[in-house]
Amino acid sequence: MKRVFQLIAAGAVVVGLSSCSITVPVAATSNAVGSKVGESKGTGFLGWINLGVDASIRTAAKNGGITKISTVDFKRDDILGILQTYTCIVTGE
Repeated sequence: MKRVFQLIAAGAVVVGLSSCSITVPVAATSNAVGSKVGESKGTGFLGWINLGVDASIRTAAKNGGITKISTVDFKRDDILGILQTYTCIVTGE
């Protein structure tokens, strides 16, 4: 019986430490989808403390060397509502 409780506790820890991630499209242009990809990231805490975060489209395009943007996606990773990572993903030429 003790072993069953240990397995249940271990399973609860694994589920509790899991993260959630969602990627959503933000914008698309009539430009052809290019081969370049740029990203900009920022991290937040508790859903409202975001210090020095720059997950902007401009920074993502600059990081990827993109001058003609094709698509823009936004990704948010969340770990237990405590730590969030925001990523802007830009494709183009």
